[in-house]
Amino acid sequence: MASQRNDKPGTPTDRDAADLKKAIATGSMAAKEGTVSAVPPILCYCLASILMTVVNKFVVSGAKFNMNFLLLCIQSLVCVACVATVKKLGIISFRKFDVQDAKTWFPISFMLVSVIYTGSKSLQHLSIPVYTIFKNLTIILIAYGEVIWFGGRVTGLTFVSFIFMVISSIIAAWTDVSSGIADSVPAVGTGASLSNLQTLAGAVQGLNVGYFWMLVNCLTSAAYVLSMRKKIKSTGFSDWDSMFYNNLLSIPVLAVCSIVAEDWGTDNLSVNFPATTRNALLLAIAFSGAAAVGISYTTAWCVRVTSSTTYSMVGALNKLPVAASGMIFFGDPVTTGSVSAIGVGFFSGIMYAVAKTNQKKSEARSQADSIIPLAVRKT
Repeated sequence: MASQRNDKPGTPTDRDAADLKKAIATGSMAAKEGTVSAVPPILCYCLASILMTVVNKFVVSGAKFNMNFLLLCIQSLVCVACVATVKKLGIISFRKFDVQDAKTWFPISFMLVSVIYTGSKSLQHLSIPVYTIFKNLTIILIAYGEVIWFGGRVTGLTFVSFIFMVISSIIAAWTDVSSGIADSVPAVGTGASLSNLQTLAGAVQGLNVGYFWMLVNCLTSAAYVLSMRKKIKSTGFSDWDSMFYNNLLSIPVLAVCSIVAEDWGTDNLSVNFPATTRNALLLAIAFSGAAAVGISYTTAWCVRVTSSTTYSMVGALNKLPVAASGMIFFGDPVTTGSVSAIGVGFFSGIMYAVAKTNQKKSEARSQADSIIPLAVRKT
């Protein structure tokens, strides 16, 4: 009888299915679903981040590519167009544009522009494995930011995992610098010593520029994730709302920056988009803009369902397939140092995950012990 009642329209089973469909459409998956609800956003974020990293590396890997603002502006335009189309088809739903909401959310969108731009600049000078390993340092910044802003706590095991993250970054940097110098030093023994020294200096300068942008990217990423978590709670934005406003508000900022800071001359456009690869580059940019829908939504989804630190940690654990993609698609060197750095970084991620699990169990036990049972009153 119970099963028959559950099969009828309007029963709890039907209502649960309707609620789930509504949650997907509005992008407001409830965090109260617990561990199970955290699996889909984590998996989706991993796939989206791999896709975005590989495509962006392909676009900016040109030797003389220097129009990063234009690239990001096109991506945001494509992203907004895709979301508006999907909404018009009735698949998703989000709030209409509101000037007051735009003013409230603009600082978050501006920080996102900083994160994406600095990430593209660091990818331009660093290999994918080095880039992904150094993203670990963002986790440490976010963790201590959560201590200050949200009353978080860093346990002993978590601190040890942070130490291994730093070690993995040092190994990666040492290997990267050694490899860059080794590629330039052999030529020093030849006749044109001045030219060879200039080549060596250029290689070192390129690495310095890459690590500078990487440092800025870590700082801006931490500020963005922490600020977005705080702003989502105050505005009540759904995940689609966050994604829509992030990309829409970033378009004028990126357009102005591109017009002011980048060279729109015919010669420079030809260098950035050579005739031989122009169609492939434009297709990749358009594709990455469509894929940005996934990374923007899954980022907000992950932060909402889990926490900003866990979201960043998922990205750290994701470094293994991302680094492998760099070695497969872009010929990044497979050396003992690079493999060791990835291994240590992955181990630190596992250690951090264990530390967070133990911390949650401990907090749950403490809350259970603090509950004072009420005696049953006899009538």
